Amino acid sequence: MSDALSQLAEQRGWSDEEARLRRSICEIGKLCYSRFYIVGADGNISARLSDGTLLITPAGAMKGFLEPQHVAHIDMQGKVVDGGPGASSERGIHIACYEERPEMKAVVHAHPPHAVAMTIAGIDMQAPFIPEIVVTIGGIPTANFGTPGTPELAASIRNIVKCSDTLVMTHHGSVTLGTNLLDAYKKLDMVEHTAKILYLAHSVGSAKPLSPEYVQKLLATRSMLGIKTVNTLENNCNAPRRMG
Repeated sequence: MSDALSQLAEQRGWSDEEARLRRSICEIGKLCYSRFYIVGADGNISARLSDGTLLITPAGAMKGFLEPQHVAHIDMQGKVVDGGPGASSERGIHIACYEERPEMKAVVHAHPPHAVAMTIAGIDMQAPFIPEIVVTIGGIPTANFGTPGTPELAASIRNIVKCSDTLVMTHHGSVTLGTNLLDAYKKLDMVEHTAKILYLAHSVGSAKPLSPEYVQKLLATRSMLGIKTVNTLENNCNAPRRMG
């Protein structure tokens, strides 16, 4: 931890864990902003502390320009616990993810443009197209539309996050869950890279998914490679489907 962060943590009464996660949320925000996964005040990022409370980006903030003291600290009911800034209006997404997947420690909600475009065009990102995605996360389910900033939005993703680490919300954005912030960001990278490939495929012709035979061969390699992550093709995640 840098001297400046250590001094700030001492002044604010933060534990080493809280100071580290506050800094990491800011770093992931800058990374998302630089990659155009978020623009303006889009998106929100959170991490769960060992005491069960959450650190989350504040309402209305530009995530590419945050400092550790700007990050909100809330409980699992969404209430601020330290007198600091108010949390994102979409904190319900994050709370739903942690409630359904208590093993997860971080959530990134972004607006990756190609992935959002796929939902607007009605293209199914859960279908098996890319071997690396099939082997790791399986596919990327699409949630039905939920009104941003309302309980409807959290409800729209709840059943999907039970069985998937990644999803896209119709006409809105993506949600990725991770065992840490970098893991959640990595899955965001995977979502948008998949969407870019599908965009290119649809621009030159029809996108043809892998056959069930090839999918089963790929899934069979997971045990050989020691991959134990949640996989939506293995668990038949009950996500809404889109025709591609």
